[in-house]
Amino acid sequence: MTYLRILAILFLSLQLKAQNLNGILKKAQEITTKPQINPADISAGLKEALTLGAEKGCADLAKHDGFFKNAARKIAMPPEAQKIESTLRSMGLNQLADAFILSLNRAAEDACKTAAPILLQAIKEMTVTDGLSILRGNERAATDYLRSKTQDQLTEQFKPTIQASLATVQATKYWDQLNKAYQAIPFSNKRMNPNLADYVTEKALQGIFDEIALQEKEIRSNPVARTSALLKRLFDKP
Repeated sequence: MTYLRILAILFLSLQLKAQNLNGILKKAQEITTKPQINPADISAGLKEALTLGAEKGCADLAKHDGFFKNAARKIAMPPEAQKIESTLRSMGLNQLADAFILSLNRAAEDACKTAAPILLQAIKEMTVTDGLSILRGNERAATDYLRSKTQDQLTEQFKPTIQASLATVQATKYWDQLNKAYQAIPFSNKRMNPNLADYVTEKALQGIFDEIALQEKEIRSNPVARTSALLKRLFDKP
């Protein structure tokens, strides 16, 4: 009886191993027969994903309140001026501080209207080699690539736009008023003068690329966001 039990156990063990081996072979066959995406399609798919992200990101931020009512993107008082803000608010000058912050966000919203063409041109210039590297990268690899290609050009273009917008929305006027009000406080003898154009330009660009990164992450992780056959082929799991 003991001998028969041993034979039965050995038989069952061999069956399980055979089943496991068949499963492994089947999986290997699926992998080898799955149609591979060629490098040109990878590049085209990433260009499509980046184009969607750039167009949506810029459009959303360029809207009225695109920055100001976006909790993640809203531009606050420059760090150098936070002492002024807290002091003035403690004296009941909230309206002046609020008007200044609103003007900074309006300037950024205005500048974002000009960003899309530069971003889209850089996307068109992406090479097949770039595409392969980006596909193997992290969830914002495409955004980081785009930023490396456009940061300097966007900064150069944004600064005069931001400067003009700051004047149009009276940010410079509010800043002068804030400084004068702060100087009028007894024992206040330090005038804060951060470069508003540099500050808002930096924040506006950061907002744009963070929005593009959100779109990229969504396309990579959410099948519903893959709105074309090419995106589905590129990002769907095997």
